[in-house]
Amino acid sequence: MVLKIGDKAPEFELADTSNKMVKLSDFKGEKIVLAFFPGAFTGVCTKEMCTFRDSMAAFNDLNAKVIGISVDTPFSLKKFQDENKLAFTLLSDHSKDTIRKYDIVHSKFIGIPNLDVSKRSVFILDRTGKIAYVWVSEDPGKEPNYDEIKKKLKEMN
Repeated sequence: MVLKIGDKAPEFELADTSNKMVKLSDFKGEKIVLAFFPGAFTGVCTKEMCTFRDSMAAFNDLNAKVIGISVDTPFSLKKFQDENKLAFTLLSDHSKDTIRKYDIVHSKFIGIPNLDVSKRSVFILDRTGKIAYVWVSEDPGKEPNYDEIKKKLKEMN
């Protein structure tokens, strides 16, 4: 099922980089930017997550939390987080259940059978957990429009 603006964001429970289980509902009452990315330590994904890192002051000013999600293990994500000094939550969807719920599975990534990862995607959730913005790319090399994300967050109360 393709998710759209106004839909309730599907609940998930994923491990963070400390192996602590985190639920989406833990963030209820906050504006959330869910940034799904194909894989840690790849060029475009590193650039994307570092761009979010470098924009954290703006996201903080907009009272928004950024959560990065990939199918990498929590251990890989911890190293990725440490090496890139990412000061926001990274979650492991190693089971790929969440990317299925959000209908953003990129099958046969780079042409390899059974290598399913997340499509590069951004979902902005309002304080009630409803989707206020959706961007999903079929091209894993394309980054989101960061200014558009900030503009949407600014429009939200």
